[in-house]
Amino acid sequence: MFESLSDKLQAVFDRLSKRGILTEQDVDVALREVRVALLEADVNFKVVKDFLARVRTRAIGAEVHKSLTPSQAVVKIVNEELLTTLGEPGKLDLGGPAPHVIMLVGLQGTGKTTTAAKLALRLRSSGMRPLMVAADTYRPAAIIQLEQLGKQLSIPVFSEGSKVPPPQICKDAVAQAIQGAYDIVILDTAGRLQIDDGMMAEVEKIKALTRPQEVLLIADSMTGQEAVNIADAFNKRLGLTGLILTKVDGDARGGAAISMRAVTGVPIKFMATGEKPDAFEPFYPDRLSSRILGMGDMLSLIEKAQVEYDEAEATKVAEKLMSAKFDLDDFLKQIQQVKKMGPLNELMAMIPGLGKLSKDLSPEMPDNQLRRVEAIINSMTMPERHNPDLLNASRKRRVAKGSGTSVPEINQLIVQFRSTQKLMKQINNNPRLRGLGSMMGRR
Repeated sequence: MFESLSDKLQAVFDRLSKRGILTEQDVDVALREVRVALLEADVNFKVVKDFLARVRTRAIGAEVHKSLTPSQAVVKIVNEELLTTLGEPGKLDLGGPAPHVIMLVGLQGTGKTTTAAKLALRLRSSGMRPLMVAADTYRPAAIIQLEQLGKQLSIPVFSEGSKVPPPQICKDAVAQAIQGAYDIVILDTAGRLQIDDGMMAEVEKIKALTRPQEVLLIADSMTGQEAVNIADAFNKRLGLTGLILTKVDGDARGGAAISMRAVTGVPIKFMATGEKPDAFEPFYPDRLSSRILGMGDMLSLIEKAQVEYDEAEATKVAEKLMSAKFDLDDFLKQIQQVKKMGPLNELMAMIPGLGKLSKDLSPEMPDNQLRRVEAIINSMTMPERHNPDLLNASRKRRVAKGSGTSVPEINQLIVQFRSTQKLMKQINNNPRLRGLGSMMGRR
């Protein structure tokens, strides 16, 4: 999501960077291009108009003219106004006595049921006891789906079948949660059209009976311009407390996120970033803005590493690396750790300055290269991994055949590995640089 918008905005800023001093005409030309980029990304036209008016007022003012790098000043202004439009990070309201009721609403097909499971999993990882409620009686498959997800994740599901009215199911679920000492009740309500008055009345009744702390609209990121009308209608009828964006990993153009937040004033609280149950993360406006403007997202990368990386294993490998005892088996373990964090292209896009490079590469190329290196090392015996000098011509042919690679690729890997070992020895033998080794070991 936002890739197309990001590319177009960066092209505008690249052209501005070639201008020594920005005139009012330069700013107007740039903002016309920004306007087209935002509209093509499905941002609501009223939101675009308001956003550009604020940017223009500041861009032709003193803060740009007094800057040594006017183009960077414009990028800064766009970033700050984008943050204003996206609003503050939204957190769940879990105050007061338990159980805390969270009601999920939205149109049909937006991913409410899978989102309920993802949210429950995230809350459980925070030490809470969630109870999911199958209240979509109009689609029996939704009840089965939620029960299967609950079984898969070992999270309990409250269900009374498809014959009991949804408001009664939700009321009974809250009573069960009180009796069972659950912290959280997540209501998976039926999908509905915002113009369906009968269905909207039903969800209003559910809200009145269960008094949820949170009423979250599950919004499909691919909805486009219609997203504003959807969010506005639900907000007027139910008083939304937040939004959750789904299908963020698809080819959505991203305008829904900017538009819904701006029009409703309701914060975006989470984003579903993939199919897996753990592909669910809090919404951070500053990080999203940085990625849109091509400035990377180091905080998300660090958090990803903290979750996926085995700290004890990393420390052990770092110590071996600095003592020049690092071998190919250790190298293989590092590759496997990095692969847990996701595709390399996505990781590169989070690093400032590497976003454009990641787009120039084939999406599969970096990961294919890692897989080939992994296959080569896996085809070696343990003694060969510990001591690559054992790899004579016949052994290299065996490894090449076993890994589906070639002898030159094996030679290249060994040369690169030896260069790394040599560099680490030089660092460790240099008193001025030895502190780096200690620091890596501590990490």
